Amino acid sequence: MTPNKLLTRVFLAFTLASSLLLFHNSQAQEAAQQDTTVTEGSNDEQPAAQGADSGLPTDADRISEGQSLFNANCKTCHKVKEKLVGPALQGVYDRAPSIDWIVDFVHNSSKVIASGDDYANNLYQEYNQTQMTAFPTLSKDQIINILGYIKQEAEKAPEVVAPTEGAGTAVQGAGDGVPTEYLNAIMIGLVIVLVLILVVLILITTVLRKYLNQQKDLDEEDREIVNASFRLDAALKSKPFLFLVVFITTAIVFKVVINNLYAVGVQQGYAPKQPIAFSHKLHAGENDIDCNYCHTGVRISKNANIPSPNICMNCHSMIKNVAGQSGVSPEIQKIYDAIENDRPIEWVRIHNLPDLAYFNHSQHVEVGGIECQTCHGEVQEMEVVRQHSLLTMGWCIDCHRKTDVNTKGNEYYDNLVELHEEQSNEALKVEDIGGLECSKCHY
Repeated sequence: MTPNKLLTRVFLAFTLASSLLLFHNSQAQEAAQQDTTVTEGSNDEQPAAQGADSGLPTDADRISEGQSLFNANCKTCHKVKEKLVGPALQGVYDRAPSIDWIVDFVHNSSKVIASGDDYANNLYQEYNQTQMTAFPTLSKDQIINILGYIKQEAEKAPEVVAPTEGAGTAVQGAGDGVPTEYLNAIMIGLVIVLVLILVVLILITTVLRKYLNQQKDLDEEDREIVNASFRLDAALKSKPFLFLVVFITTAIVFKVVINNLYAVGVQQGYAPKQPIAFSHKLHAGENDIDCNYCHTGVRISKNANIPSPNICMNCHSMIKNVAGQSGVSPEIQKIYDAIENDRPIEWVRIHNLPDLAYFNHSQHVEVGGIECQTCHGEVQEMEVVRQHSLLTMGWCIDCHRKTDVNTKGNEYYDNLVELHEEQSNEALKVEDIGGLECSKCHY
């Protein structure tokens, strides 16, 4: 083999290896992004011990019910340890005149204020004469459960998050795959090794050429082969190089075509402009308003529903601008205009499923206990909401194969769990209860 051909083949091998490494790295990064999922926090913390004279519940079931009721009814205006729209609720069971007083105030705060109650009127004046929304449907036991949850949260020690090595802007994937940083380091290391091999081969070729030129018994034909120079134009016209170009081009075109075919009907990343510049980052993030407060149908209906202007006015009858502004904010004025003109706000729908697919929000959120962020992403961090997930059939099926059925406290699943445990040691998955049957979603 001539030095010219040797260097040509080394160059082609180096190019092919680098291309494959880059392609593999891009695929690994894409897979790592798709595999990143929302992780659930641990629920293993035990309720804090309650005072014997508090009269508030301590058992886990009542505390859990109190947490659900707090998130659904109180979280929009109150935090446990900080002021929000209303006062911090930590210690409210000790500050208020009595538990019965709290029950009456929650049922109808305006009635308690109108009765001339000093404590109620002091609160009314302190918070700019803002009256608390009445909750007449909550029973006394439910309100006491909420207070039990508040007391437990108030007595929890603040969480201390230990710093982890390399913590910062790096995003850690939820899966068990190799982190992207390691893949980049491996790729760079292999490229460096290939460069070193190429340099070593060039040095070996140079030494061999000098050695052979010193041999006196070398005939003229062999000497021409030894002294043949590397010609770039000849390498570019060679069959191996042309094959490599055709192969890489075909592979890229094929991948682009396949990706575009799979993307038909997929609107991941879709973020249309809305008629009102509503910021989920401000409302759900900074103000910590629960998703269920505005999307009221998510626990009781197939649809999560788009909030009507009257839900906006629960807060914006009092809040008319953002901090530091005077007068009514132009975006909030659009809500007033919609109400005055008796017309709906024409929000642009973002998440769309085809008519042939059935999806029920209440089944997933209320029964399954699935968090909104699992499908919709970290909405509380989005200034403009976008479609986070693929929402394809394959995406749904993959979720049904991986997700454990939420059977805790639901007698409906008792027999199914018993039968499943007789046949398998793994947790009961959605696919085990018919989650992959066609008729479940296509009817």
